Amino acid sequence: MLLPQINQPEQIKSLSVEKLTSLAAEIRQFLIEKLSVTGGHLASNLGVVELTLALHYCYDSPRDKFIFDVGHQAYVHKILTGRMDQFDTLRKYKGLCGFVKRSESEHDVWEAGHSSTSLSAAMGMALARDLKGENNKVIAVIGDGALTGGMAFEALNHIGHEQKDLMVVLNDNEMSIAPNVGAMHNYLSKIRSDRHYLRAKEELEIMLKKIPAIGGMLAKTGSRLKESLKYMMVPGVLFEELGLTYLGPVDGHDLQKLIETFKQADNVRGPVFVHVLTTKGKGYKPAEADSHKWHGISPYKIESGKELKSVGNPMYTDVFSKTLIELGEKDPRIVAVTPAMPKGSGLIEFSEKFPSRMIDVGIAEQHAATMCAALAMEGMKPVFAVYSTFMQRAYDQIVHDICRHNANVMFAIDRAGFVGADGETHQGVFDVAFLRHVPNLVLMMPKDENELRHMMKTALEYDDGPIAYRYPRINGLGVPLDEKLVSIPIGKWETVREGEGYAVLAAGPMVQVALDAAEQLKREGINLRVVNARFLKPLDEDMLLELANSHTNMIVLEEACEAGSLGSAVLEFYASKHIFDARVSLMGVPDRFILHGSVKDQREDTGLTSEAVCVEIKKLMSLHSFGMGRAGYTS
Repeated sequence: MLLPQINQPEQIKSLSVEKLTSLAAEIRQFLIEKLSVTGGHLASNLGVVELTLALHYCYDSPRDKFIFDVGHQAYVHKILTGRMDQFDTLRKYKGLCGFVKRSESEHDVWEAGHSSTSLSAAMGMALARDLKGENNKVIAVIGDGALTGGMAFEALNHIGHEQKDLMVVLNDNEMSIAPNVGAMHNYLSKIRSDRHYLRAKEELEIMLKKIPAIGGMLAKTGSRLKESLKYMMVPGVLFEELGLTYLGPVDGHDLQKLIETFKQADNVRGPVFVHVLTTKGKGYKPAEADSHKWHGISPYKIESGKELKSVGNPMYTDVFSKTLIELGEKDPRIVAVTPAMPKGSGLIEFSEKFPSRMIDVGIAEQHAATMCAALAMEGMKPVFAVYSTFMQRAYDQIVHDICRHNANVMFAIDRAGFVGADGETHQGVFDVAFLRHVPNLVLMMPKDENELRHMMKTALEYDDGPIAYRYPRINGLGVPLDEKLVSIPIGKWETVREGEGYAVLAAGPMVQVALDAAEQLKREGINLRVVNARFLKPLDEDMLLELANSHTNMIVLEEACEAGSLGSAVLEFYASKHIFDARVSLMGVPDRFILHGSVKDQREDTGLTSEAVCVEIKKLMSLHSFGMGRAGYTS
């Protein structure tokens, strides 16, 4: 066994290619076994075992900078950099992060949970290196999916213009290798990257230009011939035209070829683009057969690949999926739009039933948002199904193209609130704050899965501008689902439990947390009113005035950032009405990024539990009994 002996990447540099191949097999087995218990991103990591080994074999991390786009494919990198013994804690609270994490290791130089950032980061690091007079390598590893993101092309354009020494490794796991074509590509790569060839080409052009009268013409003709041959024979002509030297494609599971290609790349001055072909899920048949399903997986049985999910109530995403099909059958104007998340957003069945009305734009949230605006302007009913954390990438388009035009776009904001194991980069806690202040937008959140269905009906029947419903990444409560869907009056909240003196204004899953707190307080003789504050914009102003006039002490409870979300909206409303004696306590996500772990862990970490609500109510009661009056705000 080689793997137990590897604690740092320099230890693999003395291994033969044969031993590296054996090590690759051990790493695959390790990942299959560990992730069967913890879950995680399996297919993508099985696909980059040899690629990661070759990079660490040829280069010297952390002196040389490895920048993994997104970072969920860096498990092998973590294994090789001394974190193998932490994999039992993968994605658990205070355990090993499922993404690259700078605080974990000096070998993690860039962290990201969203795609298409690696090339911009690589350019920044290459610029910094040259400004400091250093000579380390900068290597960005990006997937073919991430190249659909516009930010990647912005970076490629700049990289080609500046001509800094850096390497872009394209991890292409959608194409297969054709041996007859591959041999020609490998041959071209060797010729075009050979130092002697490059120098000879430059010297030939200089010599031709020196010939009197006809030298310039000959040099120009030679240049045209060279360009013509390139267009006929080089598959990466797009990258060549952008100013990068293209090498490949190379078999991403052939260590010898990978090592040779990286050595060739080191012979080239300026930016190099290395095209590597890999197979997602390599080495584990269930993952190879369905790499989409095995991209992110819960614990499973190794022998069968069957997931060990416990049977429970349907996820909110599943309810959204089925309801959208119901609505789509009745209204042909509905068009579903997703930025490369058809399965995660629950749109696979919709796409099968209405293939022409399902549009996957790739990892291009900005394009998706503007396209939805135009669809709406032409009389369609676009549903932009997007994770909260990815939606923030389209903020300008939401403001400029959707809300400013008052375009009738429906936003289905999935993963709203805490997301669990994906952690900091994926928490859906910011969308309320960055959407609430934009004019023309209606923003809703249901207390349960049945109310989500009615909100979807509400959004469909709303014709006055953009409207959004946000829902969490959890199982529903298991409530009965109404067959007949009805619209909810815009801006109207509901009292789901009567009480006096104290009230919790709760949004989404926090309504159940508030109800649990009310049950606990009832045993102590405290009758807590619970309000389902289902409209985050517009607010129910009538109810807020009634609460203030009845001298009710309030807690605003939300699984969203405390700054700028529903609590802020309530305080702003009272300020606008010159009501300065309402006591309002805010309970939301504090001003910090929330680490990975279970949703339960994250709620406990941030104090968004029924027990914490009880403590806050008693604090309000204590303040009142000490004669502090009604004016003020606590948190």
